[in-house]
Amino acid sequence: FRFKDSLAEELQSADLVISHAGAGSCLETLEKGKPLIVVINDKLMDNHQLELAKQLHRDGYVLYCNCSTLVETLQSMDLSALKPFPPGQPEKFALFLDKVFGLQ
Repeated sequence: FRFKDSLAEELQSADLVISHAGAGSCLETLEKGKPLIVVINDKLMDNHQLELAKQLHRDGYVLYCNCSTLVETLQSMDLSALKPFPPGQPEKFALFLDKVFGLQ
C-alpha cells in the first residue's frame, strides 16, 4: 500500500517488519516488540538514516542493509540475536522539562 493513517494493525500482526530508517517507523516497530530490518535510503539528507540504523544495530535492536543487500540480509538473518527494545520513560523527560523551566 502507498499510504495509511496508521500501521498499528499491520504491526500488531507482523512477524517481521522491513522498513526505511525513519525514526518514527523504527521506534513504533520496536515499541511493539517486532523484529526489524531497516533498509537505508542513502540518497536522503546526507544519509542521516544510516546514523540511526547503525546505532540501533550497535545496540542490538535491529538488522540493517541497503536495497542491494536486502535479499542477502534476509537469507542470513538471525532474529534471535536481536534484543528487546526497552520501554520508554516519558515521565523522566517530563521531570527534566519541569526542572529546565523551573516548574519544580
